[in-house]
Amino acid sequence: MLAEQRKTTNVSDPQQVKKHQQAVVGFLESNRIGFQEVDITMMEEQRLWMFRNIPRDKQPKKGNPLPPQIFNNDHYCGDYEDFFQSKEDNTVFAFLRLSSQPSVKHSES
Repeated sequence: MLAEQRKTTNVSDPQQVKKHQQAVVGFLESNRIGFQEVDITMMEEQRLWMFRNIPRDKQPKKGNPLPPQIFNNDHYCGDYEDFFQSKEDNTVFAFLRLSSQPSVKHSES
Protein backbone atom coordinates (compact mmCIF):
# COMPACT_ATOMS: atom_id res chain seq x y z
CA MET A 1 0.00 0.00 0.00
CA LEU A 2 2.77 2.44 0.88
CA ALA A 3 4.57 1.72 -2.41
CA GLU A 4 1.44 2.60 -4.37
CA GLN A 5 1.06 5.86 -2.47
CA ARG A 6 4.69 6.67 -3.16
CA LYS A 7 4.23 6.03 -6.87
CA THR A 8 1.13 8.19 -7.18
CA THR A 9 2.85 11.21 -5.64
CA ASN A 10 3.49 13.73 -8.39
CA VAL A 11 5.41 16.77 -7.17
CA SER A 12 5.37 19.61 -9.69
CA ASP A 13 6.77 22.37 -7.46
CA PRO A 14 9.82 23.71 -9.33
CA GLN A 15 11.84 24.03 -6.11
CA GLN A 16 11.09 20.39 -5.21
CA VAL A 17 12.07 19.25 -8.72
CA LYS A 18 15.34 21.19 -8.38
CA LYS A 19 16.03 19.55 -4.98
CA HIS A 20 15.41 16.12 -6.51
CA GLN A 21 17.80 16.89 -9.37
CA GLN A 22 20.45 18.14 -6.93
CA ALA A 23 20.08 14.99 -4.80
CA VAL A 24 20.71 12.73 -7.79
CA VAL A 25 23.62 14.82 -9.11
CA GLY A 26 25.12 15.07 -5.62
CA PHE A 27 25.01 11.29 -5.19
CA LEU A 28 26.60 10.68 -8.59
CA GLU A 29 29.34 13.23 -7.97
CA SER A 30 30.12 12.04 -4.45
CA ASN A 31 30.42 8.47 -5.71
CA ARG A 32 32.49 9.56 -8.73
CA ILE A 33 30.00 8.15 -11.19
CA GLY A 34 30.31 9.76 -14.60
CA PHE A 35 27.10 11.23 -15.97
CA GLN A 36 25.72 13.69 -18.47
CA GLU A 37 23.06 16.10 -17.26
CA VAL A 38 20.62 17.06 -20.00
CA ASP A 39 18.46 20.19 -19.73
CA ILE A 40 15.34 19.13 -21.63
CA THR A 41 13.87 22.63 -21.40
CA MET A 42 16.50 23.83 -23.85
CA MET A 43 16.76 20.82 -26.15
CA GLU A 44 13.51 19.77 -27.80
CA GLU A 45 15.06 16.72 -29.47
CA GLN A 46 16.35 15.44 -26.11
CA ARG A 47 12.98 16.08 -24.45
CA LEU A 48 11.17 14.07 -27.12
CA TRP A 49 13.75 11.27 -26.88
CA MET A 50 13.25 11.10 -23.12
CA PHE A 51 9.45 10.97 -23.41
CA ARG A 52 9.64 8.20 -26.03
CA ASN A 53 12.03 6.12 -23.92
CA ILE A 54 10.16 6.16 -20.63
CA PRO A 55 8.17 2.90 -20.39
CA ARG A 56 4.39 3.26 -20.64
CA ASP A 57 3.89 1.94 -17.11
CA LYS A 58 6.08 4.81 -15.82
CA GLN A 59 4.22 7.53 -17.73
CA PRO A 60 1.98 9.72 -15.54
CA LYS A 61 -1.76 9.43 -16.11
CA LYS A 62 -1.85 13.20 -16.71
CA GLY A 63 0.82 15.55 -18.01
CA ASN A 64 4.46 14.85 -18.70
CA PRO A 65 7.00 12.93 -16.63
CA LEU A 66 8.83 15.24 -14.26
CA PRO A 67 12.59 15.47 -14.02
CA PRO A 68 14.80 13.94 -13.03
CA GLN A 69 14.38 10.89 -15.22
CA ILE A 70 17.42 8.63 -15.00
CA PHE A 71 18.93 6.67 -17.86
CA ASN A 72 22.09 4.62 -18.25
CA ASN A 73 22.85 5.18 -21.93
CA ASP A 74 19.60 4.14 -23.64
CA HIS A 75 18.31 2.07 -20.70
CA TYR A 76 15.65 3.67 -18.52
CA CYS A 77 16.49 3.31 -14.82
CA GLY A 78 13.62 5.27 -13.27
CA ASP A 79 12.54 8.56 -11.80
CA TYR A 80 13.49 10.31 -8.56
CA GLU A 81 11.13 8.21 -6.47
CA ASP A 82 12.72 5.02 -7.84
CA PHE A 83 16.19 6.46 -7.20
CA PHE A 84 15.29 7.44 -3.63
CA GLN A 85 13.82 4.01 -2.91
CA SER A 86 16.92 2.30 -4.29
CA LYS A 87 19.07 4.39 -1.94
CA GLU A 88 16.84 3.41 0.99
CA ASP A 89 17.11 -0.27 -0.04
CA ASN A 90 20.88 0.02 -0.61
CA THR A 91 20.42 -1.12 -4.23
CA VAL A 92 21.25 2.13 -6.00
CA PHE A 93 24.14 0.70 -8.04
CA ALA A 94 21.88 -2.06 -9.38
CA PHE A 95 19.20 0.59 -10.04
CA LEU A 96 21.74 2.57 -12.07
CA ARG A 97 22.68 -0.63 -13.94
CA LEU A 98 26.27 -0.43 -12.77
CA SER A 99 28.13 -3.70 -12.37
CA SER A 100 29.71 -2.57 -9.09
CA GLN A 101 30.29 0.43 -6.90
CA PRO A 102 33.09 2.59 -8.32
CA SER A 103 36.32 2.32 -6.38
CA VAL A 104 37.61 5.44 -4.73
CA LYS A 105 41.36 5.85 -4.89
CA HIS A 106 43.00 7.44 -1.89
CA SER A 107 46.10 9.51 -2.45
CA GLU A 108 49.24 8.35 -0.70
CA SER A 109 51.13 10.84 1.43
